[in-house]
Amino acid sequence: MEHMSGPHVIRGSVSLPEAELMWRFSRSSGPGGQHVNTSDSQVELRFDLARTESLPDVWKQRALDRLAGRLVDGVVTVRSSEHRSQWRNRETAAVRLAAILAEATAPPPKPRRPTRIPRGINERRLREKKQRSDTKRGRQGRDWG
Repeated sequence: MEHMSGPHVIRGSVSLPEAELMWRFSRSSGPGGQHVNTSDSQVELRFDLARTESLPDVWKQRALDRLAGRLVDGVVTVRSSEHRSQWRNRETAAVRLAAILAEATAPPPKPRRPTRIPRGINERRLREKKQRSDTKRGRQGRDWG
């Protein structure tokens, strides 16, 4: 199991190009054993969103707008240090980056069309409202007492 799993698909036929991913490894904090202090198991994955050619222009613009708060000079960064093995952290980081990009490039939701309330239902509501009002008015002790 020493190879990276295939390309991480964002959506449809678009996937993360391995050539554009920048990996950095460092020592991870957290649990471990004797071997952990010597291995660089924390993974930092960087993807230059501003300069990439692998995303359609519309998607790229959408992602740049939506991820504006996360970007540093047009680069998205994802860190992973949950696992003790560097390989699994690489997997996790790549999957997370693909998910972030998939969400950021998703088309905007269709505008909501307000539903029309059938006239009968509206009339019934007003009728019941009127009855309730009459009931309550009848309880006010104005005339008797």
